[in-house]
Amino acid sequence: MSDPQISAIICTHNREQYLGAAIDSLLQQEFSSYEVIVVDNASSDRTREIVADRLSNPRICYVYEPVTGLSVARNTGAKEARSPILAYLDDDAVASPGWLKAIYDAYESNEKLAIAGGKVTLLWPQGVTSPKWLSPGLAGNLGAYDLGDEIVYIKNPGLTPRGLNYSIRRTFLEQVGGFDVNLGRVGKNLLSNEELHMTELALQRGWQVAYLPNALVAHNVAPERIDRSWFLNRGWWQGISECYREQLAGRAGMRQLSRGGERVVRGLYKSVKHFRDPALRFDNLVYAYGQIGYLSSAIQGMLNAGSRINSPRNSTKVEKEF
Repeated sequence: MSDPQISAIICTHNREQYLGAAIDSLLQQEFSSYEVIVVDNASSDRTREIVADRLSNPRICYVYEPVTGLSVARNTGAKEARSPILAYLDDDAVASPGWLKAIYDAYESNEKLAIAGGKVTLLWPQGVTSPKWLSPGLAGNLGAYDLGDEIVYIKNPGLTPRGLNYSIRRTFLEQVGGFDVNLGRVGKNLLSNEELHMTELALQRGWQVAYLPNALVAHNVAPERIDRSWFLNRGWWQGISECYREQLAGRAGMRQLSRGGERVVRGLYKSVKHFRDPALRFDNLVYAYGQIGYLSSAIQGMLNAGSRINSPRNSTKVEKEF
């Protein structure tokens, strides 16, 4: 096979119940020149067997990455890929038949496009519907993403495409040194913000970021996520992720304590204010809880910074893995 025009990459970790459908959706694309790379990120389930059942298809390439971490796995997939456009699909998502074509057309028509992602709908478990306490905002934590039916160029990093339906131009990824391995999920922790950080870097460098309504993906909602405790945990890690992102941008220090404290109070106030609305009440409670995670991370960062100043030999340097 000649070099493909786009590489579809699935990074997977112990998702045997969804992985087969994700791969099959990529093998049914209405596009001719592409490859499918499955990065097995230290899985201990039937992942290897599920991929092996499909290796007779010449498009598929299997790669094992022993170091756990979504950003690590994404960088591994990028190294294996042979095309200038990298399209990432989560292992529990299903791509529409026109997904790759919509992504490819967007990059082909705009040489300044660095990042693009599409609309995401939710697939609920059989017999389950969205709970009353789930607001549209919190549904975004499950992957839901819809900015309308027209292409939107993202100016606000907070609106950046979801990582489960995400693409990036190779030249830009190489320019920034790959995905930051200190952001993104590792095992069961819910560290995030790696896509938001990438959007900030792209906009700073004069690139463009786009929402593509026709690059449609459906995301399975795992049963364990239909629980308030999951959202509280997700909010906590979101706060930690936001703290680290600010540290990368040089906005760390005492200012984080005042920002975090104000946000906790605001979230608790709004939660009480909307007491009769279960969705808004819980939404703001999760926000406040997340800011406690933010504050704990900020305090830890300041303590670590102080230790490095007092003991230079204890300082560490984070290396990019790309």
